[in-house]
Amino acid sequence: MTRSWWASPWARIVVLAGIWGCSFLFIKVALEGMTATQVVLGRIVLGAVAILAWVAIRREPLPRQPSVWLHAAAMGLISNVVPFLGFAWGEENGATSGLAGIYNATTPLWTLVFVLLVLPTERPTRARLIGLVAGFVGVLVVLAPWRSLHGAALDGQLACLGASACYGVAFVYTRKFLSGRAAPLGLATAQLTCAAVEIGLVAPIVATHSVSLPPRVWLSVLALGAAGTGIAYVFYYGLVRDVGPTTASTVTYLVPLVAVTLGVAALGESLRWNDFVGALVVLAGILVAEDRLPRRRFVVEARGSSEAPG
Repeated sequence: MTRSWWASPWARIVVLAGIWGCSFLFIKVALEGMTATQVVLGRIVLGAVAILAWVAIRREPLPRQPSVWLHAAAMGLISNVVPFLGFAWGEENGATSGLAGIYNATTPLWTLVFVLLVLPTERPTRARLIGLVAGFVGVLVVLAPWRSLHGAALDGQLACLGASACYGVAFVYTRKFLSGRAAPLGLATAQLTCAAVEIGLVAPIVATHSVSLPPRVWLSVLALGAAGTGIAYVFYYGLVRDVGPTTASTVTYLVPLVAVTLGVAALGESLRWNDFVGALVVLAGILVAEDRLPRRRFVVEARGSSEAPG
């Protein structure tokens, strides 16, 4: 990999999409030997260690104000502990890794919903409303309510959808309480550190089941935590710094493609016609809502915060 190749933001976006797209595969494999709570514990702790090591090597500053750390603690729950549990529990209860990746792609839709509900400076426009309606029609197509779903499978899919909604809440929370108060990477480090403490405090109660750790399981947890949570944050905020949050957010469109492809190729998961069609409708809705189609430009910068998808 040459320096000139890596200097391209699109090359880094592809790499980041690959890392985050793999996360749903790693979750599914890790669940072969661990419970959902144990997977999340390993993911967050390893991610915090990785990002703390990076900021220590680079001597990046961490927030110093106690109020920022309090908000970072709230973000640790909203943007890490709860959504990570949602995806892990969802995959443990019937959702395939590919479906989890598709539902993760709804994050910009949820972000826009909460932005319009909570931030008075943001106003609904025709493009936003049409995009939201189209996007959630796509979600319904993926859910396939005309089919007879097993209860656990439906619960698992709804858990993944709720996890994506948490990322939308996290953006609004960051916008209201944390925007501009510290460097983005410092905020992300504080957030992950708080999340590790939070999940660590409840682990003796909720993560006490016996574990089985063959190489594929512990390697998946290691990759999910150190790479998919820690290193990916470093990549993401480097992109935000270099090209801005709008361009960096395009990684959202590639993550479900990677997740679905890996689910089919590596785990033998089936892809139904409605999964494919619904995912396309969701992405089309996002493009319309954010006015990314090649006409009039209207941008919702839904990724300029310390929360990240996947």
